[in-house]
Amino acid sequence: MSPPPIRALWSVDAAQQAGAELDDDELTRWYGRSEGPTLRVNFVTSVDGAVEVEGYSAGLSGPADKRVFGILRKVCDGLLVGAGTLRHEGYGAVTLDEPRRAWRRAHGLPEAPTLAVVSASLAVDPASPVFAQAPVRPVVLTTQAATAPPGLQDVADVVRVGEREVDITAGLAALRARGLDQILCEGGPHLFGTLTAADLVDELCLTVSPLLTGPKAGRITAGPHREGGPVALRLHHTLLADDLLLLRYTRAR
Repeated sequence: MSPPPIRALWSVDAAQQAGAELDDDELTRWYGRSEGPTLRVNFVTSVDGAVEVEGYSAGLSGPADKRVFGILRKVCDGLLVGAGTLRHEGYGAVTLDEPRRAWRRAHGLPEAPTLAVVSASLAVDPASPVFAQAPVRPVVLTTQAATAPPGLQDVADVVRVGEREVDITAGLAALRARGLDQILCEGGPHLFGTLTAADLVDELCLTVSPLLTGPKAGRITAGPHREGGPVALRLHHTLLADDLLLLRYTRAR
């Protein structure tokens, strides 16, 4: 059974025509690289706001969501993820298929984005494929107090920002000092909450899965309260794949 087509419903950009079925080249244009440094967050949620089904986000996803997931990885410089999500979701090495590697080469980018892991405790396994088989040397953002496990510095650059808690603002600055201007965050909810509290989120790509999961699961965001109040976003575009909505929101400037 072939995956459902992704169709354009609406865009703030008049040059992007609604109604068309989008192939990967057209999806790349709809989700393309921004001008200047940008932090983009990508999440999937149920209609009633759940972040997972039976403990995993895969229960909310589908072929269309996975296509956009791959496009977002293709166009970013750095991939930001919390260590808990890395372990729980079973991340492997961040690799791309040949068409996506070719696109990156043609646009002057390394063949794969740089993985950046946030871990206050450095509770990561250097032997896991996400580090040991990484096509680009990962970065781990951690604290001054954390002790690196043996072998981690052989497979990753350890960047210490903050004494006992990761200073995510300083961490983001350290990534951008390495040339990672277009950063994609894949979670988890506590990292998203920390980024929002620090007023660092520029864009949210949100897939809305047509499921009602009930009250058990958490939301896509968790953690510290943002003192400055809500952050206003504007709808940039809306795509549809069967009953799955793919939304892109950007900061209201």
